[in-house]
Amino acid sequence: MSLDDIYFSVLDFNEDGIGDLVRGELEAGTAPSEILNEGLVAALEEVGRCFSEGTMFVPDMLMAADTMKAGLEVLRPLLTGEAATAKGTVVIGSVRGDMHDIGKNLVGMMVEGAGFKVVDLGVNVDTNTFISAAGDNNADFVLMSALLTTTMAAMKTTVEAIKAERLSTKVIVGGAPVNAEFAKAVGADGYSDDAPGAAALLGTFV
Repeated sequence: MSLDDIYFSVLDFNEDGIGDLVRGELEAGTAPSEILNEGLVAALEEVGRCFSEGTMFVPDMLMAADTMKAGLEVLRPLLTGEAATAKGTVVIGSVRGDMHDIGKNLVGMMVEGAGFKVVDLGVNVDTNTFISAAGDNNADFVLMSALLTTTMAAMKTTVEAIKAERLSTKVIVGGAPVNAEFAKAVGADGYSDDAPGAAALLGTFV
């Protein structure tokens, strides 16, 4: 048993078996942070690379992220607060009027796998809820998703409201109808068109 087994379990979508592999590695004396970074996070980074190259697709990413999360659940109690949240706190949600969550969930899992604490507000999230959650959690980032062109107006309203509150939170937007030009026009701090890109983008701010 080795970290390679954990790494390839994520790539092979071995959600049922990865918990035992992580526990075995812990029993062998491997540090939780080493298992996290060299086993789970490294594997998810490889998944993101394969997605960008077109050799993996959204269903593959979802299965890999679910597998990583199963391994992370074993590690979570052993990781110190500092290690678990060292990169920052992210509030994420689909904007008001939008009930779609597959893309949002995938981004949340990729971002968590990259070392951020994630507060998932779910779908149909209104402006005040985003602002309250950002303040209550001292969030470093607010990530908003919109899958419908009709909900892009709600995204614009929320971005502008967060900026008006003068919060130090960075606002990142994404979703099928959203593009970099729209993100710039509404005052967002960044945009990504896929989950690996979102995780990578957050990394550029820390």
